[in-house]
Amino acid sequence: MATAYGKCYDPTGARHGLPTYPWRYAPDGYATRRQLRERGLRPGGQPIAAQLMRTSRRRKAGVAVAYLYRVDRAKPVRPMTSRKWGALALAMLARRTCPVCRLTYSYCLPTSLGMCLNCHQIEEQRPAA
Repeated sequence: MATAYGKCYDPTGARHGLPTYPWRYAPDGYATRRQLRERGLRPGGQPIAAQLMRTSRRRKAGVAVAYLYRVDRAKPVRPMTSRKWGALALAMLARRTCPVCRLTYSYCLPTSLGMCLNCHQIEEQRPAA
């Protein structure tokens, strides 16, 4: 491991409070939430076991962190029930329906406008009262 990773390598957790490893150097048996999901698993209420760390110019603190969970303690993902599918379908329908003209579009409406593009253009053209 290069000396550039010195700040990010703390396997005992003395410096950062959690065992910390450089980016892409996590030991076997640990995975991020996304990696668990790819395996059909979820953290299942377990605490964060370790973290990955790297320097970042985008972040205010100058550090990007990814939390790791133990794979052996992970639980299988709960299957989608018919009620969950129904709730998801209604939520997506609400995101595609304009609250002003009540038309349903084939795409999700922009949340920044709060309405469809046609209604937004009409709203912009109205004279200020």
